[in-house]
Amino acid sequence: MSKEFIRRTVRLSSSFSDQKPGTSGLRKSSLQFEQPHYLETFVQAIFQTLPGLKGGLLVLGGDGRYGNMRAIDLILRMAAANGVSRVITTTNGILSTPAASNLIRIHNAVGGIILSASHNSGGPEGDFGVKINAANGGPASESLTNAIFDASKSILEYEIIDMPPINLENMGKYSIDGMSVDVIDGVEDYVDLMQRIFDFDQIHDLLKSNFSMVFDALNAVTGPYAKRIFEELLFAPYGTVRNGIPLEDFGGCHPDPNLTYAKEIADLLIHGNDYSFGAACDGDGDRNMILGRACFVNPSDSLAVLADNAHLVPAYRDGLVGVARSMPTSAAVDVVAKEKRFSCFETPTGWKFFGNLLDSNLISLCGEESFGTGSNHIREKDGLWAVLFWLQILAAKKTSVAELISKHWLKYGRHFYSRHDYEQVPSDIAVQLYERMESMLPNLQGQKFAHSNIYKADNFSYSDPIDNSLTKGQGIRILLDDGSRVILRLSGTGTQGSTLRVYLEKYSNSSQNISLDPQLELGSLILAIDDLAEIKKRTGFESPTVIT
Repeated sequence: MSKEFIRRTVRLSSSFSDQKPGTSGLRKSSLQFEQPHYLETFVQAIFQTLPGLKGGLLVLGGDGRYGNMRAIDLILRMAAANGVSRVITTTNGILSTPAASNLIRIHNAVGGIILSASHNSGGPEGDFGVKINAANGGPASESLTNAIFDASKSILEYEIIDMPPINLENMGKYSIDGMSVDVIDGVEDYVDLMQRIFDFDQIHDLLKSNFSMVFDALNAVTGPYAKRIFEELLFAPYGTVRNGIPLEDFGGCHPDPNLTYAKEIADLLIHGNDYSFGAACDGDGDRNMILGRACFVNPSDSLAVLADNAHLVPAYRDGLVGVARSMPTSAAVDVVAKEKRFSCFETPTGWKFFGNLLDSNLISLCGEESFGTGSNHIREKDGLWAVLFWLQILAAKKTSVAELISKHWLKYGRHFYSRHDYEQVPSDIAVQLYERMESMLPNLQGQKFAHSNIYKADNFSYSDPIDNSLTKGQGIRILLDDGSRVILRLSGTGTQGSTLRVYLEKYSNSSQNISLDPQLELGSLILAIDDLAEIKKRTGFESPTVIT
């Protein structure tokens, strides 16, 4: 072996045991990842578990948050020590989750490691994450992540090569003890894919008309992609992309594209007249928020509008084979699917549940109410793809966002919908509240609730139509006779306490009230679930942290 490469076996005094099974990776505080051997132990578990890694090709990159470059250097040196043949990474380690999925697919990689905590805040006091994607480009399955978890509990040593970090500032080819490392431009392959899906000339014609747009990258990963697409290829004015330089702490922003954390751009559109269209994406680029002048597009409605107008996009001109939505997402897309006569699937929350449907060509589009939308072009949700989809529709129909939404409601009716998040609830309190509700489910049927009666109360389960796997305990559902529903879920995406999510939905096909404020229309449901679940009483929250 060359003196340049020194292989070491690091022996540990104790094993790693706090990874939560069933997730697509590991998400903890940045401080926790800086503990000695913490990241290394989890990465070693990946190398011992992910099929085909020895002698295979791995894609590696992240959203640029604090710890990104350190982790890439460490993973490269461990990959070489563990027999990986080739790694594709990107300049400055910047790689969005959708772009990573695309690279995995076009290079036939065995999988990818994406360094991100998604929409969580970054910096030394923020969060960090290691996400594993499989060979299809999608999030790792539960069986794989459970296997990684099991391996992490018993690892007492890891392999690594000592050498100076590779320079990731410029593209180039490197070698680490026989393993090749390709540092590529992380933007161009993704941009090429978008140009094959959409008609950029038509979108350009829209942007040079009396139409102005603004995009907020929230100092996160989509900045370089958005500048290349909107300002360089579509010739939007310089400055169209705001907060476009990825920063380790996201410039103090919380990179979650909703009305609370992306308030700056929301105010520009909802309360101002300077822009016709606005959008934002999250930390790793897979979520999106769509805004029009004086108009916020609920993510559930966004999925329905995309499904209704997919024929306007070149890649979907021949129609959709089907759509899928997560269970908490409103049934707005179901109505479109019924009218257009294509299949509609209801899955648990988590993008991996769409993977089997996409791989089996049962669906073309899919989405979640948590600002995630995607299609069969990759195996992840895709924020910039969704923004371009909306621009394509607006260009083809020569209409505004507000007009498009209003006409959609007049045709299909409106699903009044909202999500109330109670963030950082002490975990013991959140679990007690949730378990109390679970215990009440058998006795709720037939009871009066808000403006109707409960016809079904359960904890959602899903049987996968491809592999027949059964996934239970996916959220408490209270379904009413008039089609309304309330859903409760506990989320594990944060690192401090738990997030209680309450989803509220009421359908109306009356043209008289389609423009009403959802919070007013859902008022009786909000009061009823607070009374039944004792949310304020048990959590001490007078109001939700975030209302979507």
